[in-house]
Amino acid sequence: MRIAVGGIHTECSTYSPVLMQIEDFYVMRGDDLTEHEYFSFLQDFEAEIVPLMHARAVPGGPVSRDTYDALKTEFLERLETAKPFDAVYLAMHGAMNVDGMFDAEGDWISAVRAAVGPDMLIAVSYDLHGNVSQRIVDQIDIFAAYRTAPHIDVAETMTASFAMLTRALKTGWRPGVMRVAVPHLLPGERSSTEDEPAKSLYAALPDLESADVWRTDLMIGYVWADEPRATACAVVTATNRTAAADAASMIANRFWNARDEFRFGPTTGPLNEMLDIAAQTATKPVILADSGDNPTGGGVGDRADVLSSLIDRNWQNALIAGITDRPAVDACFDAGIGATLPLTIGASLDPAGGRVTCQVKICSLHPGNTTAERQAVVQIDGTTVVLAARRRPYHNISDFDGLGLDPKSFGLLVVKSGYLSPDLALIAAPNLMALTDGVVNQDIARLVNINRAEGTLPFEQRDSFAPTPQASARFEN
Repeated sequence: MRIAVGGIHTECSTYSPVLMQIEDFYVMRGDDLTEHEYFSFLQDFEAEIVPLMHARAVPGGPVSRDTYDALKTEFLERLETAKPFDAVYLAMHGAMNVDGMFDAEGDWISAVRAAVGPDMLIAVSYDLHGNVSQRIVDQIDIFAAYRTAPHIDVAETMTASFAMLTRALKTGWRPGVMRVAVPHLLPGERSSTEDEPAKSLYAALPDLESADVWRTDLMIGYVWADEPRATACAVVTATNRTAAADAASMIANRFWNARDEFRFGPTTGPLNEMLDIAAQTATKPVILADSGDNPTGGGVGDRADVLSSLIDRNWQNALIAGITDRPAVDACFDAGIGATLPLTIGASLDPAGGRVTCQVKICSLHPGNTTAERQAVVQIDGTTVVLAARRRPYHNISDFDGLGLDPKSFGLLVVKSGYLSPDLALIAAPNLMALTDGVVNQDIARLVNINRAEGTLPFEQRDSFAPTPQASARFEN
């Protein structure tokens, strides 16, 4: 078995004015792909891996058309050069938006299908927050998506998709994909699999699998993309059409019937209310999620609204990690460690974001491998702030270790996040989520809604739903 491997993986808010450029992507090519930890699962398979290219970026705004075209062109050239091979595996996300284009994954995967012809098997893996169109389903043979949010089953999902692909190659069976769209969209922060009803909905998925049904998936979808394909859906990989339709319909009905039960997991409310709670809490660290500016959900990451509130309250012993502001970072590096200077922080990428002008003391500087990776830690009265030249999250303990910071030593830790990562959830005492402004804010019903399908909750009222299974055009049985 000779299998070509690659893909593109990012998530894009159509409400962000900041386009992703080529420098925002981390690109693995050739042996760098197979040697990377992300693809280490491939070592468990008796197959010859043909590594193509995999491009990945921190979620953000739409991908610029020039960037997308360049990445797609290189991928297709590598695909052509790698021939012959027996199958293709694509590691995708599913919520990429390209400036001026709807259904970017549909375009990418259709181009791959055109390049390899109608007979070759194509398997994909997705994030459960991807938006799966019928166009995508019509191009593929095998599908698997994460079943956890926060995503702790990435390797397991990729392994599952690749295992189905090798199974099909070994046995000669031709699986197909069935999709049932559900006209409902939720933010990830109200559908974490740590909480009900998502916890039970996802736990029940394997029970619907059988000899005929290879994989069952529930896609929450990506709510901050105003695209026609934006919807929740059930996706099933199977060798029998009837069994696939029954399983997909069951998943879709279960999700629809639970639609009114989804809630925020942590204590959630307006910023000032959450800060009032934090001020009265004796345990530490209180971890406050600045949800509207979460870069891992597509937020810009440059807003200083929370910092402004902490300054106004004269907050002591707080850490904000972090705010993206390359000009501020550059000014800190020019001034040097120990310097005190006036600094404007925030709204460096999106002028609509909040900014603060204040006096800061530079505590530490961290060069990184490139200028774009530089970080500065500054002190503003009782608040420590991490400034980053490049958009990035601070969701893992290792992010703080590298800066010489111990998040457990602060009374309040503010991170730009929705639900917390497993690392931070373990130390939160307690976890609060602020309903802040930003391009991934939680006021879902008020988002501009021009292109989504009519009758999609919560943008329009809808009281009934009947599953309509749609088989892939490639489903043979």
